[in-house]
Amino acid sequence: MPDDLSKSSGQDRTRINTSQPHELRDWAKKFGITTEQLRAAVAQVGNEASKVEEHLKVRKGAKRATAH
Repeated sequence: MPDDLSKSSGQDRTRINTSQPHELRDWAKKFGITTEQLRAAVAQVGNEASKVEEHLKVRKGAKRATAH
């Protein structure tokens, strides 16, 4: 059965599938980053959305600290 892109299951909300262009686009938009930045974050911490989000928050905080 093909994926119904209009519906997401529980796993779709907790994991980032970098091989699906629509997921890359949607998660990147949610986090306010590019798809390339999202791929890099997933490569560093894995595909669990909460870990990616935490990683991105830490990185943004580090960038602000060095900008001052």
